[in-house]
Amino acid sequence: MENNTRLVQLIHPSEGRKVALVQEPNLILLKDFDSIYQLALHALDHKQKLGDLIRAYISEESFSYDSIYEGSSDWKILPAFDHPESAFQCMVSGTGLTHHNSALNRQMMHSNQEEKPTDSLLMYEMGVKGGSPGPGEIGTQAEWFYKGNGSVLKGHGESLSLPYFGDDGGEEPEIAAAYIVDREGNPRRIGFTTGNEFSDHVMEKKNYLYLAPSKIRTCAIGPELVVDADFESYSGEVFVSRQGKRIWEAEINTGQKNMCHNLANLEFHHFKYDSHRIPLQAHVHFFGADAFSFGAKVSLEDADLMSVAWKGLGRALVNPLKKEDPKSTDFKKVLPL
Repeated sequence: MENNTRLVQLIHPSEGRKVALVQEPNLILLKDFDSIYQLALHALDHKQKLGDLIRAYISEESFSYDSIYEGSSDWKILPAFDHPESAFQCMVSGTGLTHHNSALNRQMMHSNQEEKPTDSLLMYEMGVKGGSPGPGEIGTQAEWFYKGNGSVLKGHGESLSLPYFGDDGGEEPEIAAAYIVDREGNPRRIGFTTGNEFSDHVMEKKNYLYLAPSKIRTCAIGPELVVDADFESYSGEVFVSRQGKRIWEAEINTGQKNMCHNLANLEFHHFKYDSHRIPLQAHVHFFGADAFSFGAKVSLEDADLMSVAWKGLGRALVNPLKKEDPKSTDFKKVLPL
């Protein structure tokens, strides 16, 4: 995994957007492309391998990765993937109940009788039995949820917001995949990135039917997109810090060897819908978590830092939590025509 091709999306006040190749401790700019979406589309249109295209467009311009990563440069890190022209053309979604610990957390969240399995645990067990079908077979579909369009995506260092109408905000350390639908309507996976899916677990705990609104929140991906990684098995670390001190941490594991669904099954059930295969559509899809601080009864506060790192997917993704002040919220009321 150490030799994987890692890309970063950057933006500068005067230079605009750029794509850079990670060559520690530097970032090397690519020529002519201002987004990974554009890079991937060019590779598809010209029937080129993405790795070959990247190597052909490496420039001689480089920057210190540390200064950009730490936020001390005019260059800022963008989400690791997006649609560069329109947030409406990027769908952000995910699958849940893919990891055993996630199912147990849901069981504790929604059960009054520990010995009686909830619908969440039953759905996880359905995945255990039928979530890894053989080639050409259709397996059990996983839980699916909608996060929003591309406007909810945040990059490394950006705040994840607890809105004034929310009950809570908590990290969900995951891996997400980036996709583009080609001109013929075929989904094409570009790569994998570190993700913090970030959800409102207090709202969800009230009633599992609140899962849908609890997921419509900002989320973060990056700082890097790895374009030639597999999805077999990953280990990593997640922690929450407050005023410079860690208040919670956990080892995390993901990848299809640690999940009740394989990648092919999750991708089939996401892209089986015609509306998910609109040509030139971008997708960011999260694959679930096996640990989060809410399960340890940790309640995040304003300015807490959430850090997620996976071995093999580059540098850690770090985001502060920001609580919105209801008094300062400029909510536009719906008015009749």
